[in-house]
Amino acid sequence: MSHPTEKLAVVDPIWSAMREEALQMAADEPAMAAMIHNSVLVHDSLETALTARLAEKLSSGDLSALQLHPLFDEALAADAGIAGSLRADIAAVSDRDPASRSVLKPLLFLKGFQALATHRIAHWLWLHGRQALALHLQSRSSEIFGVDIHPAARFGRGVFIDHATGVVVGETAVVEDDVSMLQGVTLGGTGKETGDRHPKIRRGVLISAGAKVLGNIEIGAHAKIGAGSVVLEAVPPGCTAAGVPARLVGKCGSDNPAREMDHSLPPAPPET
Repeated sequence: MSHPTEKLAVVDPIWSAMREEALQMAADEPAMAAMIHNSVLVHDSLETALTARLAEKLSSGDLSALQLHPLFDEALAADAGIAGSLRADIAAVSDRDPASRSVLKPLLFLKGFQALATHRIAHWLWLHGRQALALHLQSRSSEIFGVDIHPAARFGRGVFIDHATGVVVGETAVVEDDVSMLQGVTLGGTGKETGDRHPKIRRGVLISAGAKVLGNIEIGAHAKIGAGSVVLEAVPPGCTAAGVPARLVGKCGSDNPAREMDHSLPPAPPET
């Protein structure tokens, strides 16, 4: 029997599953075994594995991996909310991406998750007055992952950025929990406004590939934005907007479009 003062071991199901996947991947593909060992198996937590992976990816002649790694560790140690958000992001990828029913692949390969993880650290730095370093991470993330998120932008938990290339998010944008977006999405301004000038994306929204949402407008909870749309006006909760410029084309037909990842639009009304 354990002593009553002993601490119970903390079980991290995502990290445990990630290690199991890593062992299997290394056995299946010996050519990658060393990389998998160094990226996952040598570490004792998701946090240390992730910060090491990001430091390696984002290192440059300006800041080496040896310089970046402790900075990233500092952010995660100071704010437990970052680690919780990252686990929710991994779960979102595993749940919503039919090409990646995995908790390991986001860490190793998926730049949408990697870019969002980088942003979460850059946002912490921004809030703590380290804006030059935060902007450096934004720049490197744009160069390496093709994703440009201003470090002041605010993101909730369980966000999924699929494919990710060409995603741009402005300084005063807000993206709430459980949002999904695809490649080429812009959450931007409409010109030279100052102050609060970027979109507010409420929880559970699905933004399809190439959509542009511009200005300080609200996309209501569980709404859907069609591919290639240019949205300049607010979209009510639970509605679908599509077109250039976007207009309302019906209800979503789903209580949670971001999780279902159904990008189809409502059928057009019959001609009269």
